Amino acid sequence: MGFDVTYADFSVDPAPLANAAVSYDGARFAGSHVAVGAGGTVTLDFEVADPRDVPQATLTITALVSKLGSELGHAPMDVLLQGEPLVTDLTVPGGGDLPQDNVLAVPGHLLKPGTNTLEIRSSAKAASMLWLYRITLDPVWERGRSERARTAAAARDSVFAYRTELRPAHSPSGPWRAAPRLLFHVDRGEHSRPAQLGWRTADGAEAAISFQSSMSDFHGCYQVPDGTTYEYRGRLSDRRPFSDDVQNLSAAPLHRFRTEEGWGGRWHTSGELRLLVDDGAAAVERVTWRDQRGNSGVAVLHAASHEAEVTAVEASDEFEEAEEWAGNLLADQRSKWLSGEDTAWLDFTLARPTAVGSYSLMSANDCPERDPRDWTLYGSRDGDTWLPLDTRGGETFTGRFETREFHLRASAPACRHYRLDITRNAGGTETQLARVRFAEAATGPVFTGYYQRYNEGPIGYRGTPAAPSAAALPAAPRVAAELEAAVASLAETAQSLAALAANLRKH
Repeated sequence: MGFDVTYADFSVDPAPLANAAVSYDGARFAGSHVAVGAGGTVTLDFEVADPRDVPQATLTITALVSKLGSELGHAPMDVLLQGEPLVTDLTVPGGGDLPQDNVLAVPGHLLKPGTNTLEIRSSAKAASMLWLYRITLDPVWERGRSERARTAAAARDSVFAYRTELRPAHSPSGPWRAAPRLLFHVDRGEHSRPAQLGWRTADGAEAAISFQSSMSDFHGCYQVPDGTTYEYRGRLSDRRPFSDDVQNLSAAPLHRFRTEEGWGGRWHTSGELRLLVDDGAAAVERVTWRDQRGNSGVAVLHAASHEAEVTAVEASDEFEEAEEWAGNLLADQRSKWLSGEDTAWLDFTLARPTAVGSYSLMSANDCPERDPRDWTLYGSRDGDTWLPLDTRGGETFTGRFETREFHLRASAPACRHYRLDITRNAGGTETQLARVRFAEAATGPVFTGYYQRYNEGPIGYRGTPAAPSAAALPAAPRVAAELEAAVASLAETAQSLAALAANLRKH
């Protein structure tokens, strides 16, 4: 009945269409719109099933007239349906800054069953260009239906790429120069396109940008690590729906997080957050955004820190009379371990083999001269063979019960036993510590931040790495082939061992 959702979106090429076929004469795609020259025409053909159900239709033409230098432009337009004028010499207000929604009534008697033809003509007297951004057409009782459908369809494209340019800040006459491509994807599953985006990379560069509602362009600023600031702009070069192969488009990692929202005094499970920002520089460590519905969020990426469980500790020496033994290093209260020597070692046994990424030491309550100054951390799988993992020299503590964290400079194997070998202290005849902790190496970044829905207060927001999607796992045929190869290899080994046993029996 009537006619279907009908629109043409000229913000990208080819134009997304619904119930429409578009042709140009004297017009061309110009990056975020179709530019129509004097006497040019854009024609839209659309289908109507039964016009008797549509006493009137609402036609919205979003358009803009380009400027003539610093002066207002002039490009009146005619709008015709089946060759009959709906409006003649309509001048779009504004003159060259923001596109205008021009809403026209379409009499129902002009609609016909089958193909209908809508023409938008720029006057032959036009002195500048008529820029068309989109066209929507709805039955009068369903105004806005096509625009909602267009917005929903556009929101499915959540991966965006832009050609970008920079020019020095406060140099409005300076030349723009090409900059690396910007590729990004920020998605909470809410089907709303971003309005603003900001990010900071690990090398200290920062950017903040704002988009046209059609996502065709952005403008903002970019600050490089040395503090030099630039104007920053971009023109859309590609947009597409998300798929697992988006990682192939970028050298930067795609982050997928299981998330929680904090409200009502506890944390509540929420949906997946996907983040990818690649501006050709270092990895991103903070992302901020606001979407076109007014929702906003911040995610600060950082390494996860999970404390490893220690089940036992032994020391080269401990002061038993004062109960200042090695077991105190595992306690939460402010007790301590004290050795009667200026060098000492401590052996820790973990509940399971763990790849340690960092460890922390807490100074004791008194006598700074007893603080460790030089040491080596060793790891062992069996408690017999030890591998040096981290060596420190000249370390100092600035206060009592001060905790200092030390990160391993290279990846360490998973070990169940760790030895802290203290080879020099701060000058005392005894050595002491209050606490020792080990943290597992991070398997991927987590994030901490906040989220704020439109017209609501901010809430806590945090996430941990999500499991790989099914598409990222090896396909079943590949797994089967690998298993078959393993079985064949084992069979060959068994045959070789059987032959060797038979040969040994003969001799």
